[in-house]
Amino acid sequence: MNALDIIAENKIVAIVRLDDLSVAKELSAALIDGGIRAIEFTLTNPAAIDTIAAIKELVDPGVAIGAGSVISAEQVRAVAAAGAQFVVSPVYKRDVVAACHKHQLPAMPGAFTPTEILQAWEQGAAVVKVFPANHLGRRYIKDVLAPLPQLRLMPTGGVTAENMREFLENGAFALGVGSSLINNEAVADRDWKRLRDNARRCVKQIT
Repeated sequence: MNALDIIAENKIVAIVRLDDLSVAKELSAALIDGGIRAIEFTLTNPAAIDTIAAIKELVDPGVAIGAGSVISAEQVRAVAAAGAQFVVSPVYKRDVVAACHKHQLPAMPGAFTPTEILQAWEQGAAVVKVFPANHLGRRYIKDVLAPLPQLRLMPTGGVTAENMREFLENGAFALGVGSSLINNEAVADRDWKRLRDNARRCVKQIT
């Protein structure tokens, strides 16, 4: 199963944006044990590329490991070499999408308005990350899809266990879930049970 199929089936992409990735192995294990099947490590941490390579070697083929906050073609090449299976960006950049195509990676660029979303889609985005979704609301997804039903949209920013079902009911293809799933306090305390329980609660909302 490829990364896009894994995301389509499981709906949640866990966004790992941490200053300290030394606990990435334990964190990933907790998320996976909680039912998460797609994990994104953001390049806001310089150690993310090495982390992707390390975690990719540990997980089974049913788990997709990707890179987030990718904003250059050079970064696409680096994460492809590390074994990333999908690429997420906060914005749409033509050269980033083109580089994803070159390396046969699903591109998931960020966009906000219907015009931006459609431009990204027409340039070959596999999924468009609607960001920041917390400023738009759940019905925004339905409103955009009404005239553009061919789109695959992944709202990100403000997605929680409490609202994710509503996002999906309004047509979201998948959901990018960050701080509401990966609680910084729990990570600092090495409370992997809490993170696993967070993951299970989120997964329960979509099953």
